Amino acid sequence: MKARLMLWPAVVALLVLVARWLAYALAPSPLARVLEHSAGGPSLVVVTLVSAGLAVLVSVAVVWLAALGVRERSRLAPERVAPSLRLRRLGLRAVGLYLASCFAFAIFESYLHWRAGIGFHGLSCLVGPVHRNAIPLLAALALAAAALAEAGEHVLAWAHAVVRELRRRRLAPQAFAFFAAPSTLAPSLLAVPGRSRGPPLLAA
Repeated sequence: MKARLMLWPAVVALLVLVARWLAYALAPSPLARVLEHSAGGPSLVVVTLVSAGLAVLVSVAVVWLAALGVRERSRLAPERVAPSLRLRRLGLRAVGLYLASCFAFAIFESYLHWRAGIGFHGLSCLVGPVHRNAIPLLAALALAAAALAEAGEHVLAWAHAVVRELRRRRLAPQAFAFFAAPSTLAPSLLAVPGRSRGPPLLAA
């Protein structure tokens, strides 16, 4: 449980680094910022639509593949109850990752600006001309990360159910084989006492 809790700050840090790299890659040049409406860099609307579309496609594909795999495996063992996807938890995680990554991004960039002598800008870094694409990028990355986490936990839940079933079968008492009395066997399987029968007579 503690290891799982420690994993989420690492995920937030990874989202911040990836979003920062993409935001700087999409940021327009200094000349384009002067002539923002006529040159350089994709618009915020294009970045938002593209990132949101890609995030939704990736999230749906990952969750669908995980659900499909678990459903196909459950058909081989109908007695085993398959886990269900928790889409509400996916949405809450996506929102939580988005808010945490936005705050971490703003603090990290403000610290870098302060060290460079520009000043500490706080949350205003997210709406500046250089980092204007960070908000949709962080939202898309948070949704994809939440979908990957939910898909992984869905598959792990099925694996844990399989392990529990195998452990229960191993610990269950085994029935010992016993031998029935000869009198209970079928008459055809019992030896019939008596003289042996002679060969048949030749037909006249």
